[in-house]
Amino acid sequence: MTRCAKNALAIAAALTAVVAVAAGIARQNVSIDVTDYKYKSKKVSSELSGFKIAHISDLHNRRFGDENAYLIDKIKACEPDIIVISGDLLDSRHTDIEAAVEFAASASEIAPVYYTTGNHEQRFSQSELSYFLDRLRDAGVIVLEDEAVELSNGMRLVGLSDKSVGTDVLPKLLSQGSHEELTLLISHKPHYAQWYADCGADLTFCGHAHGGQVIIPFVGGLIAPDQGLFPKLTQGLHYYGNSATVISRGLGNSLIPIRINNPPELVIVTLESLPE
Repeated sequence: MTRCAKNALAIAAALTAVVAVAAGIARQNVSIDVTDYKYKSKKVSSELSGFKIAHISDLHNRRFGDENAYLIDKIKACEPDIIVISGDLLDSRHTDIEAAVEFAASASEIAPVYYTTGNHEQRFSQSELSYFLDRLRDAGVIVLEDEAVELSNGMRLVGLSDKSVGTDVLPKLLSQGSHEELTLLISHKPHYAQWYADCGADLTFCGHAHGGQVIIPFVGGLIAPDQGLFPKLTQGLHYYGNSATVISRGLGNSLIPIRINNPPELVIVTLESLPE
């Protein structure tokens, strides 16, 4: 084989490798991983054991198929008892309220949907945000902006708006419930996980970190907002004593438009009781 032919073959091989990598990354960004966690606690009654929660975060106006049919089908197949959305349904850089409301309405047909805001929603004016939240309510979503609701079988759900993270709002909300209840919290930012536990939340649902955007094998996420390089809290179920925070890698993208080794994620948490 001539040197010219060898060079051409090497170039072709290199281009093939680049195309294969690019295709693999592209597939990662359109597929959806379903990640299952089990949360075990003595506060989970026998009636609650097996209760299933679907966790959506950081959709950022993205559509997976026409009218988000691919995502909706994924959620429906999991048969959740409730759906919680931990913020950033909208993206402040390319806002599409109709896409967000469309998704919320379809999700509400599967199970009750509970939502609180992320940092992107909080960038809007009060009138713009109020309009969006009213549209969500019209779509059947229970909006929890610094509010709590009682659920069945000794369970309470609290929604902490992004603007209230780190303030005295959460301790006040949590003090209104019974210590015997299982208290679920929806809050956007995961780097407050220890604080959520210290305030008394039993199980907290967060997003915001986008899985660290690029996941380096054996290292973890590369970068996350408010955590910088090599962040510690980007995905998974993290325990703080008897409390836990589950962090979704999220579904959409924002400032950084691509994920690497980090497919969009739908999280399912199943509650399990522990013997006294």
